[in-house]
Formats: sequence, C-alpha cells, structure tokens
Amino acid sequence: MAASRETWVMEALMRYEASLMRYAARMLDDPDLARDVVQDCFVRLCQQRPETLDGHLGEWLFTVCRRRAIDHLRRDGRMHRLEGTEPAVKMDDPVERRGQEETLLDRVGKLPKLQQEVLLLKFQEGLSYKQISAITSTSVGNVGYLLHHAI
Repeated sequence: MAASRETWVMEALMRYEASLMRYAARMLDDPDLARDVVQDCFVRLCQQRPETLDGHLGEWLFTVCRRRAIDHLRRDGRMHRLEGTEPAVKMDDPVERRGQEETLLDRVGKLPKLQQEVLLLKFQEGLSYKQISAITSTSVGNVGYLLHHAI
C-alpha cells in the first residue's frame, strides 16, 4: 500500500509541479516562497488518501496552493498583482513578441485580482471552468462572467 501511495504522489509531482510553481510564483512574486508553497502542497498531498481525491487531484492541489499563497500574502501584509507570466502564444519576431507581451501583461495587470487569476488559470494552465470554480471558490457561472469581462 505504501508503494502505491508513493507512486501516486510521484505521478502527481511530475504532472503538476511545474504548473503549481508558475501559479504560485505569479501570486507571490517570489520564486523561493513559491517553491515553499508548492512543497507544502505535496507534503499535504502525502497526508491524503488517493481515493478521497480521485478525479479531483488537480483541483485539490491548485486550491491548496492558492490558499497557502494567500496565507503568505496576508501574513506578510502584501497583495501583488499577477504579473511576469509568459503568454501561451509565441510569435516569430522576438522584438514584436516582447512588446506585445509587455502590453498584454500591463493590461492584464490592471484587471481586478480575481479576473487576473481566472484568466491565467484558464489560458495559461488550461483548466476548465469547473476546475477554476473549485480552486477560486466561485460558481462556474461566475467564472464565465469573470472571463467574459476580463477579455
């Protein structure tokens, strides 16, 4: 039983670690703190039984990551906008790409925090409305509304 749990955690680590790192780093604007938050997510995962998260592992990990990041932001008394992300679409001309990335990030950075978060979860992480809803504790309809207004 211990070997299967270890395999389950290792598979989750391989599948979700990079996405969780991007997500936490955007929220915290601190790569070292983001690593700590993601590590804490996987430590908490080790305490879970695989069958309790069956089919919802990604949502659970992103929710734990979000809550831990918010805890750090509140504790440190700072809330930063989500910025410094790489867009999913790449262009041929690096100079043009950089200019458009900066423009896009500037515009996204001016949106309310929840709209920023929902946009990035949808378009950078490729999560469904239902998954985003579970992660952000908002309704699926509200996720659609937030995305529509953000876009």
